[in-house]
Amino acid sequence: MNFWQYLESRHQQLLTDAYQHASVVFQCMVVATAIGVLIGILTYRSEWAGSLATTVTATLLTVPALAMIGLLIPVVGLGVPPTVIALTLYGLLPVVRNAIVGLRGVDPALVDAATGIGMSRLSRLVRVELPLAWPPILTGIRVSTQMLMGIAAIAAFASGPGLGNLIFRGIASLGSKNALNQVLAGTLGIVVLALLFDAAYVLIGRLTISRGIRA
Repeated sequence: MNFWQYLESRHQQLLTDAYQHASVVFQCMVVATAIGVLIGILTYRSEWAGSLATTVTATLLTVPALAMIGLLIPVVGLGVPPTVIALTLYGLLPVVRNAIVGLRGVDPALVDAATGIGMSRLSRLVRVELPLAWPPILTGIRVSTQMLMGIAAIAAFASGPGLGNLIFRGIASLGSKNALNQVLAGTLGIVVLALLFDAAYVLIGRLTISRGIRA
């Protein structure tokens, strides 16, 4: 059967795999964003602490995905746990780096003005610094999400969820009539999901970033 016939006959399974793929990436990005922004808040005031945070998260990103998942399997088993841990660790670097850059880029005069009107340090952070640092943080989240979309496919190595299972099954059965259809369906599915997520981030940016900051 051709590719379109394959999609028509397997559309229910493809939708299920796509949903699982999008779900695991979304959940891992939520966790990575929370941890990454927290690390940025804790380290941006210190040059060495910021450099250490960036270096550690960058080092995690250099570990090959197959090696990372392979090391996690004996500890947490197969399936979702190694997938979630690996994706969360891989998603940290862009968020941490952009959070530090964004917070350091806030105009000190605005922080001084907030202090002058009696704002506490927490109030300054929540009401002044984080909103002004949000554009670069959102950019980091977008970059992380695009990376994780591809890396999540490798989670099929550990029986993880998502479209990677299609790709792995296709590669394992090269020569069979549907092998290329499986690889192509899984790959195109990941590309489409990445584009949809990026479009959602563009919309979030338009809704959450004021025109003055965008300008």
